Amino acid sequence: HFVSFEEARQKQYDCILVLGCGVRGDKPTMMLRDRLEMGISLYESGASGKLLMSGDHGQESYDEVNVMKEYAIDAGIPSCDIFMDHAGFSTYESMYRARDVFCAERILIVTQEYHLYRAVFVARALGLDAEGIAVESNVRYGQFYREVREIAARCKDCFTALFKPEPTFLGDAIPVSGDGNLTND
Repeated sequence: HFVSFEEARQKQYDCILVLGCGVRGDKPTMMLRDRLEMGISLYESGASGKLLMSGDHGQESYDEVNVMKEYAIDAGIPSCDIFMDHAGFSTYESMYRARDVFCAERILIVTQEYHLYRAVFVARALGLDAEGIAVESNVRYGQFYREVREIAARCKDCFTALFKPEPTFLGDAIPVSGDGNLTND
């Protein structure tokens, strides 16, 4: 289920889940910047008092989530309201960890439209009360590749949604109702 910005700001979510999609050094890619801008706007509108940045931080040399958090802090969001999911290696793992590690039940997912269908499907298959908001993207190059990749990812996630394997990492619960600084590294 997709919602408009106006609909989202009239609801209350446990968190706004911003899905990672690439960084270059300490800067978000243009697509990720678009997602972050939407997540920040939703936070400021009152849709939720918490942001959950989920992305790849599986290597010391590649860190999506700290870049995402710094971007939000630079926009004026308090650090304590920003959670980092360092092991959001896939859409499925991001949703699973949002539920089991971050104890979210009602989430608003922020990503581009081509990806949002799968993200909401997976979240709901895992029992989350999930809605999504599509981000307009100004990035046109590489869209064919992203759409082909999305077809393969949809096939994979049909199986993961059915069999529900555990993600690569779980860990202790860090409820999004608490302090996001607990996720700082």
